[in-house]
This record gives sequence, C-alpha cells and structure tokens, in this order.
Amino acid sequence: MTFHPDIFVRYLLAPLLIAQGLYVRSKALELSEPDGPRKGTAGAGRDLRLLIIGDSAAAGVGAQTQQQALSGQLVSHLKSDFRVHWQLLAKTGRTTADMLEFLQTTGPERFDVVVTVLGVNDVTRGVRRNKWLAQQARLLNLLGTKYSDPLVFMSGVPPMRHFPALPNPLRWVLGCQAHRFDLALEAMIAEKPGCEYVPMRLAPDAAAMAWDGYHPGPLGYQQWSRVIAKRIMAGLSVSPPGRV
Repeated sequence: MTFHPDIFVRYLLAPLLIAQGLYVRSKALELSEPDGPRKGTAGAGRDLRLLIIGDSAAAGVGAQTQQQALSGQLVSHLKSDFRVHWQLLAKTGRTTADMLEFLQTTGPERFDVVVTVLGVNDVTRGVRRNKWLAQQARLLNLLGTKYSDPLVFMSGVPPMRHFPALPNPLRWVLGCQAHRFDLALEAMIAEKPGCEYVPMRLAPDAAAMAWDGYHPGPLGYQQWSRVIAKRIMAGLSVSPPGRV
C-alpha cells in the first residue's frame, strides 16, 4: 500500500482544514456565472455540433461574459474552420455525480464533440478517487449512448497546489489529491477509444487567474481553450467518416 503523507496530514489537521475549506468556499462563491448565451451557432464550413458540460470553470466563472469564458473562446478558435452549433450545460458547484444525475433528465441529441470539465468539486468534497473514476467511466458511457457516439475530450483536474486562494496546509493537501485524480483520469482515458484527455497543466500565472484566486480569468480561459481547440482539430482530422 502506498503511503500518502497528505492523507495523514488530512486526519491530523482535520479541524484546521475544515475551517480553511469553509472560508475558501464562501469566497469562491462571490463570483457569479457570467452573462451571455449558452447556445448558438457561429462560423462557416462543415457543421460541428459541440457540447460543453461541467462545473463553474465550464460555466465561465472568473470571466465577465461568456464570450471571454471557455465556451466563447473555444467557439472563437473553431469557427474559422467549422460552422459550430454549440451548447453549454454547466453549473457552479457541480460534481461528477451531479452531472450524471442532471444528464438523466435531458433528452438524446446528436453531438460530434463533447468537452467535459469536472473534478475540482469532487476533490474539495472528499470523493474517493476510485469512486470518482467509476463515475467518470459512467459519464463517458452515458455521453456515448445519449449523444450518438461523439468524440469526448475530458479536461484534466487543474493543479490546485497553484490556486492562490487556497491557504496552506489546505492547498498542499488538495493539490496532492487533485494530482492523483488527474493521473488516474489520464490513465483511464488512455484505454478508452473515442476519448482524449486534455491536461490542465498551465504554468502558474496570477495574470491568468480571476481575482478570487480560484477560477481562471479571461487570459486563463484563452490559454485553456486554445489547447482544447488544437486537440479537437487534431481529433477531427483523423476521425472516421461520419463523425462530422
């Protein structure tokens, strides 16, 4: 059995970590989801049906408008090559279990590409890694059956050890767990056809963060969306006929 010192510290300093977590959560909720459309069509070229699902980062918290957020910037990168029919299904605080429950209430549609952004809330709420991986596998299967076998791009768990809003030792403890989640997700996805892991390993940069020190700012969303767009373009260039 592998010894993880952060887990030992988690039990040893539980009261302090809980207090720090409650404070950070209260501050993180001060930013609201940005205004702007959650679906639309943009660009010219081959039709591309794009769905983005996830938590507050998917919803664009940290940006002032959806145009500055992940959805707007990702569509901006893609619309020169595709006529992008896009939709955003995201909500602050959403865990993977929440997303699974929500998707059960929606009807089937056809999407060519689905981008997922989930994991931070699972880490902060103490979801066990194996349980989370099983939920991610269920999510992937659900996306395939509900949305006509799209290409799925799963965003990795961001490096929480670099979140300025998190005080130590909470930052170190959550950072270690987030790193384990990220590695496990990457390994799982490597065995799944039609799915690709997209790392969130951007270099620490205060300018890329929102003022709350917890969410990306417009620059962070720009950098992140560029990485996802490149992966989508590469994936579509080798996708089997009929994908798009």
